[in-house]
Amino acid sequence: MIGLNTAAVYILQTIGSLYLLVVLLRFILQLVRADFYNPLCQFIVRATQPLLKPLRRIIPSLAGLDLSSLVLAILVQLVLMALTLMLMGYGLDNPGLLLVWSVIGVTALFLKVFFFALIISVILSWVAQGSHNPAVELVNQICEPLLAPIRRILPSMGGLDLSPIVAFLVLNLIDMLVIRNLAMMSGMYRGLSLAV
Repeated sequence: MIGLNTAAVYILQTIGSLYLLVVLLRFILQLVRADFYNPLCQFIVRATQPLLKPLRRIIPSLAGLDLSSLVLAILVQLVLMALTLMLMGYGLDNPGLLLVWSVIGVTALFLKVFFFALIISVILSWVAQGSHNPAVELVNQICEPLLAPIRRILPSMGGLDLSPIVAFLVLNLIDMLVIRNLAMMSGMYRGLSLAV
């Protein structure tokens, strides 16, 4: 019986995490003003539209931020955590705490998206410079708003762009000093380690 619950949790987390990533990418793409005619953007829009359409009627955008996709990402994370805890036999004693854990989880994933986009961008700058592949263009559009302010302060040195290194440091510091401390203070690591 425990094996079936573990398998169900694995399948739930795999599929749910992929959908959560797609929903968060929808928020990020609007945040960075990506080209929505890109085929990958079109896929993300189609995959998220069924759940976002009703939310958009309730939750308006605020100052250009797509709050409905951000709320959907938090809700997907909340449902994933709740179902995981239930499948592992733990009760949902404190829904408010689960909401806090969901916000922390979505924020951590938000930082990871930028972190891995930067890694991909650096690798592609070595092997596929000037490529017009839709994936390459999308990664560059995600990274550019993060790198542009750093480039203004730290210009390239002899053709070497150091802005990704500074961005890596900033993202890791935010993760270490803010996200991990919030997770520890809220008991997130302890609560989820019991369930997994």
